[in-house]
Amino acid sequence: MLRKTMKIVDLPLDQKNIIITRSIEGILDIKKIFIKKGANIYDFPAISIGDPDDLNPLDEALNQINDFHWIIFSSSNGIKFVDKRLKYLNSSLKECSKKIKIAVVGEKTAKTLDDFGIKADFIPPEFVAESLINNFPISGYGLRVFLPRVQTGGRDFIASEFRKAGSCVSEVAVYETRCPDSIPEETIDIISKRNVHAIMFSSGKTVLNSAFLLEKTLGKDWLKYLDQTKLLTIGPQTTKMCKKIFGRVDSQAKKFTFEGILDEAINIFS
Repeated sequence: MLRKTMKIVDLPLDQKNIIITRSIEGILDIKKIFIKKGANIYDFPAISIGDPDDLNPLDEALNQINDFHWIIFSSSNGIKFVDKRLKYLNSSLKECSKKIKIAVVGEKTAKTLDDFGIKADFIPPEFVAESLINNFPISGYGLRVFLPRVQTGGRDFIASEFRKAGSCVSEVAVYETRCPDSIPEETIDIISKRNVHAIMFSSGKTVLNSAFLLEKTLGKDWLKYLDQTKLLTIGPQTTKMCKKIFGRVDSQAKKFTFEGILDEAINIFS
């Protein structure tokens, strides 16, 4: 009896089959926290990440990076691809951070910046763009702002709000997320058997691409294979897209991180 009780407490997701939709690299980072709680994780890489179609606008911005007052990163990928390109141009983000302030949206983005040996000058209290705008430490009037972003599919909210405040904003595509060609066979097999307990979505694009790949693989009636599956989202924008494409969302993370989704999964399955 004692062993059984300990198992339930320590492994609240014991034997739950959970799908994580993210890039291959992102899944590797996240799946460990779910496995530690007992979950069986099935990979569903719903995005692949690479350079934008045209690198010239990025190079132009980076060649004058020291003229900006602030860089605002809304994703870890933005940090990685800016640093990668700066190194190609014989510089680095760490070197540039000595002359320019950096703000980030999100705990994971801040952690990625920290991994590069850089401390963010501003992190909003909540991990959404609205919180960054509402709590930004100085007036935007007269600021020169560099806003690295995904090529397609991202929001224009931050750029729009800084422009309204009187900032000169350089919004540049530094990476692109694309749809992979297929779903791993093991993942399709468990979906086909209707034995998936939950799917985790981390962005609107993972929702869109997942739906595209599921229809491509399972046909027009693909949704029926998920009628008993809980759909969990990382934040408001992902929830909005999930409701549009899947017709529902079972739970949204209160803290807009994968740790937040983990908490929701534990609440649901406990």
